[in-house]
Amino acid sequence: MEIVGRGFLAANFAPLRDRHPRVTLVAAGPSSTRIADHGIFAREKAMLRDVLDDCRSRDRTVVVFSSASHAVYGDTAHPAAEADPCPLGDPFGRHKLEMESMVTAGGGRWLILRLSHAVGAGQREHQFFPSMVRAVRAGRVRMYRDCHRDLLDVADAVRAVDVLLTAGVEKETVNVATGAPYPVEVVVDHLERHLAVRAAREVVDTPPSRTLVSTAKLRRLAPGLDWPVADEAYLDRLVRDYAPLY
Repeated sequence: MEIVGRGFLAANFAPLRDRHPRVTLVAAGPSSTRIADHGIFAREKAMLRDVLDDCRSRDRTVVVFSSASHAVYGDTAHPAAEADPCPLGDPFGRHKLEMESMVTAGGGRWLILRLSHAVGAGQREHQFFPSMVRAVRAGRVRMYRDCHRDLLDVADAVRAVDVLLTAGVEKETVNVATGAPYPVEVVVDHLERHLAVRAAREVVDTPPSRTLVSTAKLRRLAPGLDWPVADEAYLDRLVRDYAPLY
């Protein structure tokens, strides 16, 4: 596997470099759903265009990460499937969907992965998990009322991609998420317990935000995949394994 990028996802997918020799994985681009800089978006599109051209000329499958976040799906009353319409209200979400359209119209072999909020080693400060860990450590955390995050161990994401590629899945858009987002208050509870800190909580009143995504397609395309259950034990393991890194 060839990996484009040098950040969090690229580093964590490095163990797959010796597998899937006909695949190029794009793990580069903005890592925050709050970004709305059209210059950054334009550079990412130019990069992707070059990768698509290269993969098409060498008959390679290109794997591209999109987003299974609120930015793409908005608030959902029921688990959102990949074919469901998206609200097109958020700049980051619109950009990701435009990137998806570039991939599907490119004429080559491709796989699009709509990834939720991955958690692991090497994340940037502004990403959700590191920023929450640092806030709790500092003794003061700001959070939005009734806000939820679908947290996925990046190791599980790597495992899912490996299984999908081994199964020969291509020309599909697949949610890679747990499908069970945690209330941010619960995430803070676990961080406080693990770090032995009681943080002052500033709660901002905003409309509830909860994005449920369906993992039915992932399970169908990768039937041998032992996918995690996003329960309290899973969250506790994420906190235990990764909070000390930040």
